[in-house]
Amino acid sequence: MDFSVFSGSAFWAALLSIIVANILLSGDNAVVIALASRNLPPNQQKKAIFWGSAAAIILRVVLTITAVQLLSLPYLKIVGAILLVYIGVQLLADSDDEAEMDGHSNIWGAIRTILVADLVMSLDNVIAVAAAAQKGPEETRLALLIIGLGLSIPLIIFGSTMLLKVMDRFPIIITLGAGLLGLLAGGMLVEDPAIKESMQAAFEDAHMIFEGIGVAIVLLVGTYLKKKNKHKEAA
Repeated sequence: MDFSVFSGSAFWAALLSIIVANILLSGDNAVVIALASRNLPPNQQKKAIFWGSAAAIILRVVLTITAVQLLSLPYLKIVGAILLVYIGVQLLADSDDEAEMDGHSNIWGAIRTILVADLVMSLDNVIAVAAAAQKGPEETRLALLIIGLGLSIPLIIFGSTMLLKVMDRFPIIITLGAGLLGLLAGGMLVEDPAIKESMQAAFEDAHMIFEGIGVAIVLLVGTYLKKKNKHKEAA
């Protein structure tokens, strides 16, 4: 390989584009990372955020390489939408659980939640990152993805850490974050290739309708389960 391509303006312009695109598209991911980590003790929160973010970025590199093929598969987004609703409900249902978690088991549970949610929510995001990589020299594109997404890790970690502090002061943000997952799930469902055309033909504002349904399901079911958990603890 001619290593001079790494010093060219095309390489650096593409790298900057990847970093900017990933930062702009990772707001919802930072919300999930913060939500999944919030019940851990402070020292374990930092570990969960770091390892969850790092693993999610590595997973996103792999996903980006095969993004176009994956996004064209029918029913994939439907499965992703169901997973997002489930994660949103669980995060909201556990939002009042202030008991300290066992580090060995639950830190990995938090990382697992981060990974699954990031994987699902990245199905659309990776298209923008892949497009940004196309601006660089062909032989550097894989390196661009790895370097660009890797450099984004500290920024996502910083955003998640800030959100944790804000959540402590304003618990309503947990509800808003769970609702965001429902909104993303509804939008993802409508975009699935298997049903996209029929959904848009049947509903004039299909995105808005199903995003609203997604938010409602997460908030209603999550709130119900949270109250149920409270009654169990009180009994």
